[in-house]
Amino acid sequence: MDKIIALEKRVQFIEARNKKVEIDKAWETSHVRRGLLVLFTYLAIGIYLNVIGIVNPWLNAIVPAFGFLLSTLTLPFFKRLWLRFFYKA
Repeated sequence: MDKIIALEKRVQFIEARNKKVEIDKAWETSHVRRGLLVLFTYLAIGIYLNVIGIVNPWLNAIVPAFGFLLSTLTLPFFKRLWLRFFYKA
């Protein structure tokens, strides 16, 4: 009987861990996360460019923020290529 209880606890632990992993995966791939990262990238670079005295810092900050957005959008494609041609399990 103790073995059954121990197995049930292990299954509950594994299910709870899997649920957490699913939530983390959903967050990692969410559009909200990508949007926030682009926004924070834009703000950080805009502030930096403003501090160092670049002309039109907020306009110039768009380029790296947009580049970051493009990189997040293309990474799944390159991941599939890597898994197909380079990853050896």
